[in-house]
Amino acid sequence: MVALVIAAAAVTLVLLLSLVVMYNRFVRQRTLVDESWGGIDVELTRRHDLIPNLVETVRGYAAHEQALLQQLVVAREAATAHSRDQPAQRESYEDTLGGAIASVLVRAEAYPDLKAHHGFLQLQRELTLTEDRIAAARRFYNGNVRGYNTRVRTFPSNLVAGMFGFTARDFFELHDPAARAAPQI
Repeated sequence: MVALVIAAAAVTLVLLLSLVVMYNRFVRQRTLVDESWGGIDVELTRRHDLIPNLVETVRGYAAHEQALLQQLVVAREAATAHSRDQPAQRESYEDTLGGAIASVLVRAEAYPDLKAHHGFLQLQRELTLTEDRIAAARRFYNGNVRGYNTRVRTFPSNLVAGMFGFTARDFFELHDPAARAAPQI
């Protein structure tokens, strides 16, 4: 009888320790997902901040491209207005902004003076670096989300996730091929 009580206590202790370990791992992974989303947000905000400089630089050389520049400004304002949204809700605004940036850079090719302007060249470099950092941050975030979501959905950790309200997270994907690629220089 004593051996049965000791065995039951040992099994209960192992189960409780497993529960604590799984819970703590969920918390660590959720924190990592949140931190990696912060990395994407920083780079997207940096891209948003570069847009006014790009608009002003291009406006001086391509005054008759006002519609294209206005489209870029509107896309930036929409993306900025939704900067607190969850990744899935934010994707379309960032896709639109990326497409607008690519359109402006493509149209800039028609203006040799603009292409040679030091400020424009610097903005192109900054935008390219920023797009590269967004892509890297997106890969890091999506990798963390994949690991977290796998844990949320697999047995037995899905039992712990359900008990403590850990839910799957959204990936951050850009659907517009122009927005996926860094601007070509």
